[in-house]
Amino acid sequence: MPNKRVCVGLTYIYGIGAPSAAAICDKTGIDPERKLSDLVPEEVNDLRQVIESDYVVEGPLRTEASLNIKRLMDIGCYRGIRHRRGLPVRGQRTRTNARARKGSKKTVAGRKKAPTAK
Repeated sequence: MPNKRVCVGLTYIYGIGAPSAAAICDKTGIDPERKLSDLVPEEVNDLRQVIESDYVVEGPLRTEASLNIKRLMDIGCYRGIRHRRGLPVRGQRTRTNARARKGSKKTVAGRKKAPTAK
């Protein structure tokens, strides 16, 4: 990772995407095209301070997201029920597709079409 540009290297932090990385580079005055290995310790500290003061990242962000989902499940709203059942939450169809949320296919006995009578 030390060979990456600053704006790309910052996106490896959970909770920081490309727009946030660009904004952090603007606030600190660091050229986003520089390599991470070229940064001096003072610049690294500047980046760290801006991230700690202005952004929720890594562990606290994961905790916040999981608590939000838990709150939806506790109040029993539609989205919470979908989370609880392991089904798609945002309105996607489930008759076909949705395999990522539903898990591997479960074969149901007796689902073949009846042979036609002659």
